[in-house]
Amino acid sequence: MKAIAIYDSKAGTFTLEKGIWRGTFPIADLPKWLKFYRQQQERYPAHAAQYAPDVEALEAFAAELRARQ
Repeated sequence: MKAIAIYDSKAGTFTLEKGIWRGTFPIADLPKWLKFYRQQQERYPAHAAQYAPDVEALEAFAAELRARQ
């Protein structure tokens, strides 16, 4: 299932969406969430593919933010 990260520059947040699940977090927490999903892949290798869309979406979002700076 595809995941997407949506930036709200006015609020200083991003929303990670995957299916019906959605979570909104401060931009400052982006590294923490990326680390979390990467660790989940390492801890649960049998389910690593389930976390891959989250990692990909957050990595793409982080790259987008770096390009804006």
